[in-house]
Amino acid sequence: MLTAVSIRDIVLIERLDLELAPGLSVFTGETGAGKSILLDALGLALGARGDAALVRAGADRGQVTAVFELPADHPVFALLEEEGVEVDEPGELILQRVQRREGAAKARINGQPVPVSLLRTVGARLVEIHGQHDARALIDPERHGELLDAFGGLEAQREAVRGLWEAWRTAARAHARAQAELEEAERERDWLEHVCAELEELAPEPGEEERLAERRAVMMHAERFAEALAEMRKALSADGSVAGRINGALRRLERQREDAGGLLDDVCEAFDRVLVELAEAESLLDEAEGRFDFDPRELEEVESRLFALRAAARKHKVQVDELPALAASLRERLDAIEGGGLHLKKLAEEEAAARVTWLEAAEALSQARRAAAAELDRRVAAELAPLKLEKARFVTRIETDESFAGPSGMDRVEFMVSTNPGSPEGPLGKIASGGELSRFMLALKVALAERGSAPVLIFDEIDTGVGGAVAAAMGERLARLAADGLQVLAVTHSPQVAARAAHHNVISKSTDVSGGMEVTRTRVRTLAAEERREEIARMLSAHEVTDEARAQADRLLQREG
Repeated sequence: MLTAVSIRDIVLIERLDLELAPGLSVFTGETGAGKSILLDALGLALGARGDAALVRAGADRGQVTAVFELPADHPVFALLEEEGVEVDEPGELILQRVQRREGAAKARINGQPVPVSLLRTVGARLVEIHGQHDARALIDPERHGELLDAFGGLEAQREAVRGLWEAWRTAARAHARAQAELEEAERERDWLEHVCAELEELAPEPGEEERLAERRAVMMHAERFAEALAEMRKALSADGSVAGRINGALRRLERQREDAGGLLDDVCEAFDRVLVELAEAESLLDEAEGRFDFDPRELEEVESRLFALRAAARKHKVQVDELPALAASLRERLDAIEGGGLHLKKLAEEEAAARVTWLEAAEALSQARRAAAAELDRRVAAELAPLKLEKARFVTRIETDESFAGPSGMDRVEFMVSTNPGSPEGPLGKIASGGELSRFMLALKVALAERGSAPVLIFDEIDTGVGGAVAAAMGERLARLAADGLQVLAVTHSPQVAARAAHHNVISKSTDVSGGMEVTRTRVRTLAAEERREEIARMLSAHEVTDEARAQADRLLQREG
């Protein structure tokens, strides 16, 4: 509930500290006393649009503070936690707005600076303001579906439909994306087939360029290498074989070896090793000569292969060593096209299944809404006769069509009314007159109040233009809302409504002279029991308060009490 409102320097209010209690509280006062100023000031604390003109003349800034006491599990605390706003004492919430004459307005929640948008969101969850010309959600067709779902307790079912809708849209996006990709791929199929065939025919291998380049370099210089090897061969075979001459000399030396007493052993062994190394060298020389003995056509083939690889790499703007990976990648793309039809079919089936699942849930929600709408219509109808709208009809129209498909189902919900027998129903906000609208709105609010209502309801002069039994019926319904656990604040001109209140406040305006200038101030005062009788008598009197008006006020207070 709203426990206190503190206002400083807002329009005609210089300083006001108002304590509020549970139940129905009314605010009365003569026309022009400033009742609207109180609501405008409270609206600032709830996140309404600021205006420098609201700052009292002579002040640099105005300030409004609203203090709430709420259950610790109220959803607004979870919202604040998500937004990083700390709540030191669970259950207490302080909304504050500072409006400067110059510069931006400041918003705070529990003393912490917050965006005005967050203050507005929090305020909307705590307080609903209803006026004769401002029924807000009650006349906004965009909100009627939410109100019906709240009345029917269908929020969880609606959230389930929302989740299935998102799943369907996700599947649809995946299907559309795959379809676009496949269509794009189809447009390049011919090119892919040509390039894949070309690269597969070329069959590039990793590291092939380096091997071919080395082989080409060898073959291009093979003649020079062969000449050097030939010179070595000539040196080994000049004037006979070097190995043969050494071998003959070694045989003669070994025949003298035994008579030398071991002095020739080292020499003989050394030349034995020379002969072994020489034989190995001649073998290696033979192998080397073989490597440089090639068919001239091989060079042509190597060059042709190397040039073909490099030409393909230039064509596709990659390195030669990247050609095998490119060939594999293009083949995958081509295979994807060829297998894309199956993948696309699978995605289409998944999308269709998701749609059917959403559609079944949406149809079930539609049926539940129709049942809730019938009960809502019945309850509103029961409220209309006492409000002198016995000939009026209230109908919750539900149009169901897949063209309305969305996260909340496939229903278009709108509250319709007919004020005269035989006339067709029309939108609530267009058919009902100002006075009728306020009564329809009150009847609807009474029916809806059990579910989804903010804890504080403010009614701004909804009884304008009505009196007698109608005003009494409106007062009875406001009292009933308060009895249902809601805190109700009503600005009223009706003595019948005022008599129903548990708490009665009077708004007055006075003019004083300060500093040689006239200063007008608005004040709010809570009335005691005897004062209530006098104020209601004033409301009943056309001019001065009479004993008859006081007696009538007593009867109202006794009857309504």
